[in-house]
Amino acid sequence: MSAPIAPSRRRPGGIPRGLSATGSVLFSYGFRPFFLAGALWAVLAMTFWISTLSGLLQIGGSYGAFAWHAHEMLFGFSAAIVAGFLLTAVPNWTGRLPVSGPPLMVLFLLWFAGRLVLVEPDAIGLLPSMIIDSLFLPVMQIVCVREIIAGRKWGDLKVVGGLGALALANILFHVQTVLFGNAADAERLALAALTMMIVIVGGRMIPSFTRNWLKKTGRTDFPVPYNQFDVLCILSTVPALGLFVLLPDSLTTAGFSMAAALLNLIRLLRWRGWNTAGEPLLLVLHIAYGFIPAGLIAIAASALTLSDANATLHVLTVGTIASMMLAVMTRATRGHTGRELSASPVTCLSYVAIFLCAVIRPAAGLLPEHAMMIYSAAAALWIGAFALYLIEYGPMLVLRRKPAARTG
Repeated sequence: MSAPIAPSRRRPGGIPRGLSATGSVLFSYGFRPFFLAGALWAVLAMTFWISTLSGLLQIGGSYGAFAWHAHEMLFGFSAAIVAGFLLTAVPNWTGRLPVSGPPLMVLFLLWFAGRLVLVEPDAIGLLPSMIIDSLFLPVMQIVCVREIIAGRKWGDLKVVGGLGALALANILFHVQTVLFGNAADAERLALAALTMMIVIVGGRMIPSFTRNWLKKTGRTDFPVPYNQFDVLCILSTVPALGLFVLLPDSLTTAGFSMAAALLNLIRLLRWRGWNTAGEPLLLVLHIAYGFIPAGLIAIAASALTLSDANATLHVLTVGTIASMMLAVMTRATRGHTGRELSASPVTCLSYVAIFLCAVIRPAAGLLPEHAMMIYSAAAALWIGAFALYLIEYGPMLVLRRKPAARTG
């Protein structure tokens, strides 16, 4: 049974007051179990992968180690962080109570079951393993859609649309892997869905956080407010990523991607991120968003056969997705546990590690003779980034409950 909830008092644009101060801290809010488990899985899955490349471990069974690695980065680690973010953001968007207690435990167990069965999918059979893994994202989408509809925040449905695309990509990944031994189409669809979610949500979040911080410091050189240019930028990114999924080697894809890259770069400059150099917790969001135009340029370069397709994937997976996720995880954890919104030296070191990983990993395709050394260095940086998060933020997620707001 869930911990009792006191009668709530709504406040405009926020979650109701009166959340219970008792019960499990870990399952009191969506970001807690999913950020903790996502970071832990980022460390473990990468350790398993580099051990497999070194011949020390076999993982993934008949599914294949390469397919397992790609799947767990996109639909294991990334899906956990997306879930943690949405289960925390949706209550703020809708003004409804967050999913917590037993319902949150069920969601978490669905995600965990997918990780467990795919480590050795043949143990219960490949088909049952794939079905179990495929359950989490559709259920997660149903939960978010229900909350958004109940809160009548129709405009936010477009964000959960990305979750639906990710769920579809996961199912397609399993089908393509089993039937063809290659799930490149599903990988690109997942990358497109995750990138598009960052373009939409980041476009609201980053300038808003920047404006609030600048106002607090007495500055007035604020980011340009959300306007028609942002809409144009989003609309240009949709076909670019769509063509990347369907026609990755087309000249048309290269053209649309370059146009979208330019617009996203201009959009980033309009947010005046250089003004946030005094606060790394905020600056990191701007740098992470900068990998979106970089990723779109990489898509264009790959379509023109100027770079390796695998390098393009890693510009997006590590640079765009993982770095933005780490940035959001650190900020959200501090904010929702009552900590000061300021990056510590440990946090800054984790940012440096993930950005270095994003720069180093794509080089493996350009320097194949040094590929194993590059893999190892990139893996060490990846593991270091998320291990540092666990060391600093793990206790906050498990032990610290945000102090109750005073009323009256």
